[in-house]
Amino acid sequence: MIRPTGTDPRIFGIDPHGAHAPPTTGKKIHLRRFSGQPCRRAETRERMFPRMTQDVYRVPVCHHPLRAAVRVPGSKSITNRALPMAALALGESHLSGALFSDDSRYFIDCLRRLGYTIETDEQQAAVTVQGAGVRPLVHPGGLDLFVGNSGTTARFVTALVSLGQGRYRVDGVKRMRERPMAAMVEALTQMGVDACDEMGTGCPPLVVEASGLGGGEVVVGGKDSSQFVSGLLIAAPYARSPVQLEVRGELVSKPYVDMTVAMMRQFGAHVDASGQRYTVYTKPYQARDYEIEPDASGASYFLAAAAVCGGTVEIAGLSDHSLQGDAGFAQVLERMGCSVRYRHGTISLTGPTDGLCGIDVDLFAMSDMTPTLAAIAPLAKEPVIIRNVANIRLKETDRIRACVTELRRFGVSVSEFADGLRIEPCASLQSGVSVHTYDDHRIAMAFSILGLRVPGTLIENPGCTAKTYPDFFRDLEQAIRK
Repeated sequence: MIRPTGTDPRIFGIDPHGAHAPPTTGKKIHLRRFSGQPCRRAETRERMFPRMTQDVYRVPVCHHPLRAAVRVPGSKSITNRALPMAALALGESHLSGALFSDDSRYFIDCLRRLGYTIETDEQQAAVTVQGAGVRPLVHPGGLDLFVGNSGTTARFVTALVSLGQGRYRVDGVKRMRERPMAAMVEALTQMGVDACDEMGTGCPPLVVEASGLGGGEVVVGGKDSSQFVSGLLIAAPYARSPVQLEVRGELVSKPYVDMTVAMMRQFGAHVDASGQRYTVYTKPYQARDYEIEPDASGASYFLAAAAVCGGTVEIAGLSDHSLQGDAGFAQVLERMGCSVRYRHGTISLTGPTDGLCGIDVDLFAMSDMTPTLAAIAPLAKEPVIIRNVANIRLKETDRIRACVTELRRFGVSVSEFADGLRIEPCASLQSGVSVHTYDDHRIAMAFSILGLRVPGTLIENPGCTAKTYPDFFRDLEQAIRK
């Protein structure tokens, strides 16, 4: 059987060593039913996930206001930043609350292949990293690194290997070969690295003939992805001289770069930031114990569920001081009529009793929230307009086009722009829609929330949520239980 790329083999009981399967991270992997009890691999998919078959998930309709406290898994963005910083530090770091998903497993696998020692305990959401600086990054015989469809892994690992010695080839699945990497190649070339895109497309596979990172001044464009900037910053403390990095043009998703800088400082690096100019000095990271916040992007789906079903959802472990820009999605919903409360390290959101208001919003700083907002927009009383998110056309799929296409399946009137979309209210949504997810975790999770209000909604290829949130459907069903 051919498994769709991105599917978590633990969900469907498929051979985890098949083509493009995400790597496992250790021996302490346990399968769980929705009841939370361990189960054997021989159990059927249907028994583990009663509403899920191999191909679709049947979204349950929610007929009552929510009363739920949800603990979402660790932040993908923080996990995939903490991993390379801990690896480059000297000494043992302990990461708690880490995310175990396709993206983080690909990153851990790459670090192990590079020679770093990493121990994982998925049940405890814990990772122990034996930091070794750049010493493991010597591979005179060359090394191939596979990143799946993980953009953070591809961009961060490419910068990381430039610190070493040897020939490195970074490749991924078909969609990864369509995602932009030219800005990373250009920036590394400015810093004296021999790097190229193998097929001349500006996308993977990338080849790096590494002999160390030179440092000095570098200019990088920020319009396609902030991950280029973050990847270069993470590697910069180990350059031969201080790095002065300037971002030209508008920097998409700047909060992710702010997160990178904050975490670098937490790991002991010396970084000066002024506007879109960053100076990183040659001061190494320090090993430490580090607690990873719950994933704000993952939390957005449960906040959105309260917004459209009514009632209250509380997200444990997130606050208004979060490192994650996507935590600001609660304020977007507040503008639409929800009540938001921050208390004791939690976010609580209560949906309006008289329906959601429309909104005209620039999501440039939190563009990953576009599918979440787009999916619930037809339930608002007025139009919802989402602007300045052209970069999401370059994600796991063209997310603007995907949102437009799937909303129209529900009978929604949608206008598509180059950088966004306008969604009209829809009083009679089409039931029984099968949502095509484009192997994109965010499309699958977002349209599951619309399905809570629309009978018969089916989510195709539900296993794609394993990219960042393997247990999403289990947690969703638990959240809507009365």
